[in-house]
Amino acid sequence: MQNVYAEIKKDKQIWKFCFYGFLKNLKFFEPYLYIYLLANGLSLFKVGVLFAIREIVTYIFEVPSGIFADSYGKKTELLICFTFYIISFIFFFLSTNYMVIVIAMIFFGLGEAFRSGTHKAMIYSYLEQKGWFSYKGFVYGRTRSFSLLGSSISAFLSIIFVLKLPAMRWIFLICILPYILDFLLILSYPNSLNEKNESDLSIKKFFVNSFIKLKSIFSNEVLMKVLISSSLYDGIFKTIKDYIQPILQTTILLMGASYIANLDSDSQIKVILGITYGIFYIFSSMASRNIYKLNKYLPSSKLMQISFDIMGILSVVLYFAIKFKLIYLVVGLYFVLYVLKDGRRPLVVDVCGDYMNKNERATVMSIDSQLKSLFVVILAPLFGFIADKFSIQVLFLIIGISMLVINRLLNLANDSEYISTKF
Repeated sequence: MQNVYAEIKKDKQIWKFCFYGFLKNLKFFEPYLYIYLLANGLSLFKVGVLFAIREIVTYIFEVPSGIFADSYGKKTELLICFTFYIISFIFFFLSTNYMVIVIAMIFFGLGEAFRSGTHKAMIYSYLEQKGWFSYKGFVYGRTRSFSLLGSSISAFLSIIFVLKLPAMRWIFLICILPYILDFLLILSYPNSLNEKNESDLSIKKFFVNSFIKLKSIFSNEVLMKVLISSSLYDGIFKTIKDYIQPILQTTILLMGASYIANLDSDSQIKVILGITYGIFYIFSSMASRNIYKLNKYLPSSKLMQISFDIMGILSVVLYFAIKFKLIYLVVGLYFVLYVLKDGRRPLVVDVCGDYMNKNERATVMSIDSQLKSLFVVILAPLFGFIADKFSIQVLFLIIGISMLVINRLLNLANDSEYISTKF
């Protein structure tokens, strides 16, 4: 077994998978996107609507993109995806009003739809070709760790960019460079990873194929439980993960404290956010890379259920931390949320992998992302409205209690069918 781990670590294509994620996550705008939008006079509700628009586009094109990838080539699909991303960044850079930002969000949503699930399916195919499919959790955790390392480096570099550039919108233009490099990297993938299940494209075949695959997936009750647990968790996290930006901004301004000498409050916020995101992603990378070791003690399904409860509890604690302006506790709790989320993802991939048919892998992964998009479409404006109407701390209290109740209904780890099949 140790020899296989060593082979995987040395494999050239595995390294390409790793660098794909590294370059993809060089999104220098991420630590500042919320405060950038809020600085343009938008409320949290309007920001939520923007993200909902992005997710609606992702939702509409999610499953068709997955079926297209299975039928006409995953490599081709990823090349299209990065073209959409680059167009999105150009519109963000040119953004002068709300409608231009909406267009940018639409293209970003298209990129997300064409990307999500596709690269994971390529990894599955490659592992199967090499006879390493049983090591999928280890491999995905390793590639995911490089993605998070890219996010960490991106956050630290963003501090320099945001302080030195004439305006924050220039960050979007800089993001184009790593995405061009990723485009070229995907071009170098072997054609064996651009496998197709059908040779000709027709509207009728496309939708017939779609219906057959969806029917097969939805008939698997255990797989659907896993997908709901995964997508709801990720949807909630994706909606609230950047709320730390307005939380820290408001807290630092109200306290009037000087954390960094010779910098005004606005610059302090930018530096603190960049450092905070960078540290979050460093440890998230470590969690993703090593989470498979916990399978020695607990099955992935049980770990998924525990992490769902932990997020609910942390959200309740965040209510008190924000209410009493305990800035270090807020950062600490968000730190755990980030590490928990990125440690959880390889578990989902591991569990899903055991229940997917070979020719449905990209479709299943796309359904997972599509459900997440659906939850974000609903939750982003709703959470923004609650935060505007009441407060951000009340929002976290509602989220925490709701998650604890919902997890009792999912009860994934105690599903008798799952246990009898897996163990």
